[in-house]
Amino acid sequence: MSIHEKLEKLQKLRRSAEIGGGKERLSAQRERGKLSARERLDLLLDEHSFIELDRFITHRSTEFGLDEKKILGDGVLTGYGTIHGRLVYVFSQDFTVFGGSLSEAHAEKIVKVQDLALKNGAPLIGLNDSGGARIQEGVVSLGGYADIFLRNTLASGVIPQISVILGPCAGGAVYSPAITDFVYMVRGTSFMFVTGPNVVKTVMHEDIDMEGLGGAEVHASVSGVAHFAYDSEPECLASVRELMRYLPQNNTELPPVLKCTDPYDRQDEKLLEVVPDSPNQPYDMRDVIKCVVDGGDFYEVHAQFAENILVGLARLGGRPVGIIANQPASFAGALDIDASDKGARFVRFCDSFNIPLVVLVDVPGFLPGVAQEHGGIIRHGAKLLYAFAEATVPKLTVITRKAYGGAYDVMNSKHIRGDINLAWPQAEIAVMGPEGAVEILFRRELAAAEDPEAAKKARIEEYREKFAHPYIAAARGYVDDVIDPRETRDRLINALDMLQNKRDQNPPKKHGNIPL
Repeated sequence: MSIHEKLEKLQKLRRSAEIGGGKERLSAQRERGKLSARERLDLLLDEHSFIELDRFITHRSTEFGLDEKKILGDGVLTGYGTIHGRLVYVFSQDFTVFGGSLSEAHAEKIVKVQDLALKNGAPLIGLNDSGGARIQEGVVSLGGYADIFLRNTLASGVIPQISVILGPCAGGAVYSPAITDFVYMVRGTSFMFVTGPNVVKTVMHEDIDMEGLGGAEVHASVSGVAHFAYDSEPECLASVRELMRYLPQNNTELPPVLKCTDPYDRQDEKLLEVVPDSPNQPYDMRDVIKCVVDGGDFYEVHAQFAENILVGLARLGGRPVGIIANQPASFAGALDIDASDKGARFVRFCDSFNIPLVVLVDVPGFLPGVAQEHGGIIRHGAKLLYAFAEATVPKLTVITRKAYGGAYDVMNSKHIRGDINLAWPQAEIAVMGPEGAVEILFRRELAAAEDPEAAKKARIEEYREKFAHPYIAAARGYVDDVIDPRETRDRLINALDMLQNKRDQNPPKKHGNIPL
């Protein structure tokens, strides 16, 4: 056979691999509103940058007639490419080939790019669209999942790992995305669950469909499994590309700094109006964030889950920062179980990848109630405390209004190694709010007063004047400065410049025992 004949054979095999399970199944995929595995990579990666590996691999099973149904690639595309010119490793499951089910060979392909990503210090992005383990291969396919889980765990905190759910993800398959740093889903076509609706109905006698059990909206707003939910695959993949602008390649690098055209010393007059004069009136902390960060751009994470705390990525002076902020517009910004988990996970992600933390505080305390106490608010709140205390990246705090009780300590206070802690003039830093403090301190006096309400009001004003302000904390150095709100952007950027060579270490240990 001549070289030209061999090249012709090569091209024929490549064309065969490109159509996956065949044209009919590709058409069925598109009818469901889903893109093909290759089309997804085309949208995710820079144009013509994808280099495919293991395109000629096929499964090895001979059971149940599979020996007659060998398809090149075995249901997953693997390889590497670039996003914004920077190296990433990828795999994209192909639902048109055996429903994207995971076989021994399929798993080996994913494991290979996982190993390459870890060795070369580059992010790994998985596009998941699979019916689960290939039943015909039995325990071999289960072993393949375990091989993937192990590498997810070893790579955690070393390289960014992103999971994009673009179809079903069920059974054991869900634990790989759950270990990764961020999970993206698409409304109407993405599903994640340990057991499907049929099993739930049979065992628990609960009638529910796939969307209600494990759809994008459920996981983005109720379970918190998904960090992002979008209406279409192109929108979802574009968001992944945007995320990559903020992240370093690995834990030994600093995140990419971009040229900043927004003046460092810009002062926004809106910051004088955004926080209401009344300490009990809600406001949207996003308004503060957008006034302070470069260009007002805030890449919010977990936007629909635990809305009483905001987390996300932004830039200050061109540098990426992680924002953690209480949200007075939801539960008055009080910390609860879900907010603690959400905040802790994001703090640890930023600390893993050298992203400085900016904390905006307006917190009345931890959410009270039997459900919270019985649900373990002590344990969950301790996660957030642990995450902030453990973090060694530059940590900046701005108290915009309230910082009461234990929540003051938890939200990156000076006492847990906050580097620069600032407060606005209207900040109230105290054990509790004036009303609660007065009811305890002057209980007998108020009970004996001719006009208890008037007496209480007077005592509240007295307490507020003496204690509910930032100057006692500032006098002790717990707050480094009380600033004009309009100076916030300038002071934060200045602090980041000052802290750019920060060195901090935790005691030598195998790992800490975070209260999970």
